[in-house]
Amino acid sequence: MALSRIWSAFILISFVVASIHIIVSGNRMLFSAMVTGESGDTIRIRKVDTTMLSAAQLHQLDSSKSLSQGKTSFVRTSHGRLQQYQIQTADGIIKTCKVAVIDIGIPLIGIMALFMGFMSIAERAGGIRLLSKIIGPFFSKLFPELPKNHPAMGHMMMNFSANLLGLDNAATPFGIKAMQSLQELNPNKETASNSQLMFLCLHASGLTLIPVSIIAIRASPALNASDPTDIFLPCMIATFAATIAAMLIVSFKQKINIFQPVILAWIGGLSAIIALLVVYVSHLKNGSGTAEQKPDAVQTFSGLLSNGMILTIFVLIILGALYKKIDIFDAFIDGAKGGFETVVRIIPYLVGMLVAISMLRTSGTFDYIIDGIKSMFAAFGTDTRFVDGIPTALVRPFSAGASRGMMIATMTAHGGDSFAGRLSSILQGSSDTTFYVIAVYFGAVSVKNTRYAVGAMLLADLVAIVTSIALCYLFFG
Repeated sequence: MALSRIWSAFILISFVVASIHIIVSGNRMLFSAMVTGESGDTIRIRKVDTTMLSAAQLHQLDSSKSLSQGKTSFVRTSHGRLQQYQIQTADGIIKTCKVAVIDIGIPLIGIMALFMGFMSIAERAGGIRLLSKIIGPFFSKLFPELPKNHPAMGHMMMNFSANLLGLDNAATPFGIKAMQSLQELNPNKETASNSQLMFLCLHASGLTLIPVSIIAIRASPALNASDPTDIFLPCMIATFAATIAAMLIVSFKQKINIFQPVILAWIGGLSAIIALLVVYVSHLKNGSGTAEQKPDAVQTFSGLLSNGMILTIFVLIILGALYKKIDIFDAFIDGAKGGFETVVRIIPYLVGMLVAISMLRTSGTFDYIIDGIKSMFAAFGTDTRFVDGIPTALVRPFSAGASRGMMIATMTAHGGDSFAGRLSSILQGSSDTTFYVIAVYFGAVSVKNTRYAVGAMLLADLVAIVTSIALCYLFFG
């Protein structure tokens, strides 16, 4: 019900904002842009009276025939008329539907088939049960409704492990399998259970040890950050803070005592692992070598750890299956079929959510929010440098691709080493895509009533945002 209201609100707000914008600006093409437009399209907004421009602006128009001003540009036609244009920054509804199915849904089929195939092998070989026994003492405290050594514990652990290494593609199949296992225990199939809520909130907090993709983007020639890895430690701290916040929020709602020795021991152990990894990466970053070699050393280590872990998991699953003498390929095929069926169920949820997000972006709602935030903080005499990085945080709960685009756009506009550029990078790595997670994971098990999932996840996102801003001022302010 909560997701239904939010989705409806997105669409209605987008329509209202767009209608007001058309009345005020005279941009009669906005509705067309929202429906059939594509990112990068040039939209003719209206004819402009030259009296609206200053003498200096008119002089530039006379010399170059065009004038850029904020998000729009003015062009003098061959007939001497002045036209106002705007570049569309997001896809409209029609293109978004295509992207949701062709660019996201279909590629996801292959990934889901592969990983769920290996999950099926691990299940038949007893690997999931073994993993469940190892983490059972901890998860039994956070998930009191789960039976001892239930396979869902192993599935969740695989999902969290993939997240820790920044393996988004691997985390999704493992997470969906965990939701399906938890759904088997759910007495009310259309309403999220306590265990599903705890799992998804922890997953959506996006605990990641190494933000590989962010480091790679910052190191690209187009952005050319002087030290692409300088956001590593702030990202680590911010995402860890978000995860702890998510656990505390859900534990409070479910009346779980987090001060139990087992919970404290596991959190302390994870904190120690993170600290050791930070020390090692800091050693790579500050060790011997040229300025160009140091980021390469960190990225090489990150890639070795991440991809090596995937291959290690695959090899261990195959070795375990050979030891148990099961029909390995038959098990893989059964799991892969389930991956295909799961993606087919997900696509309608994905299309619905991405269309609503598209309308928010193309209607200009996000632009108004950013301008309003900047004006508010400026009125109080507050440093507003952080506001330029906020678009990444606002889009992050909706779409990983959109927030990544926002991060790149911010760094392109302000520079990879700018305060806004670094902040957008930290925000990108501090949490996961809340609404995407809700749409995909609940959609995979046909849960309609998500209870307090949205509120809990957004509160954890808020903790990540506040922590990221504070860390950026601390490290780069």
